Amino acid sequence: MDRINQAFEEYPREDFLPEDKKSAANYDAPIPIGYNQTNSQPTTVTRMLIWLDVQPGQKILDVGSGSGWTTALLSYLVGNQGEVYAVEKVPELVEFGRENCEKQQIENASFHQAGDVFGLPSHAPYDRILVSAAASDLPDELVRQLTLGGRMVIPVQNSILAVDKSPEGTITVVEYAGYAFVPLI
Repeated sequence: MDRINQAFEEYPREDFLPEDKKSAANYDAPIPIGYNQTNSQPTTVTRMLIWLDVQPGQKILDVGSGSGWTTALLSYLVGNQGEVYAVEKVPELVEFGRENCEKQQIENASFHQAGDVFGLPSHAPYDRILVSAAASDLPDELVRQLTLGGRMVIPVQNSILAVDKSPEGTITVVEYAGYAFVPLI
């Protein structure tokens, strides 16, 4: 938890919001960032990062990277030896997230335009996958992009799932109910 708190201090939410939304940065609520997308509620982001259990040096996929805030937090958690691949469907948000992280001089994250499949299979497998929009079902294509021993945290309908792939490839899921997210597109 200390490392997550340090990441929040290093990369304040306000630095990843549109100018006209910066004054709302301290609200513990989702904040619109345009294009029918939001910057997620800080307590929810904290829980998701706890469940994701990011370790230094890992390779992370950040799906639905939006403003780049979760990408920045993840880049802090993996450290200089780790890598974060940010994927976003909305081209304007790909650029917004990239610019926000460049302003913070983040060098271990790259931003990618989402294609026709979920995730970024060209750079798989990933040690961890964080998804910041709600899927209707658990996407098999994202599960396939997890390395053996990897973990994904993903909203599915009104729950957040922690999905583990064992070293043998067995999938286990823990469900945390009672969340709302914008839809995964």
